[in-house]
Amino acid sequence: MNKEYLNVIAADDDEDNIIFFKNIFKDLKIGVKSQCFSNGEDLMHYLKSCGVIIPEVVFIRYDIQGKNSMECLEEIKADPKFSNIVIVVYAHEISETAIEEIFVNGANIFMRKPETYDGLKKSLTEIITINWQYHSSGLNKDNFIMKV
Repeated sequence: MNKEYLNVIAADDDEDNIIFFKNIFKDLKIGVKSQCFSNGEDLMHYLKSCGVIIPEVVFIRYDIQGKNSMECLEEIKADPKFSNIVIVVYAHEISETAIEEIFVNGANIFMRKPETYDGLKKSLTEIITINWQYHSSGLNKDNFIMKV
């Protein structure tokens, strides 16, 4: 696949987190076109709209307001047109049981959200870089999972 950028979506109800994500995506050496949503309902409404550009990567905050991350994950995984989306669920504090549930429900990546901006930048850069490698090389990501 010859793409010059990745389409990325971030869904988080914390406006500061959205600003951090946008700034980090903008500063990456890999081209990223990003869209952000403040709740799960808006995210799913966008993904199900006509003519949507299907993103390569979706970041969803675990405890997002409205439609929660597990409901969004279930809907995304149930629709074949979204089969190539890599889903990253992230949280500050979360149990190992909840992380296991995230993977069982189909997320590709779980990210424990770092406390610092630099830590977040490092994690997001790693996730985007790995996804860029998969998308630009045509590697099969059917069994791709990762915990950051």
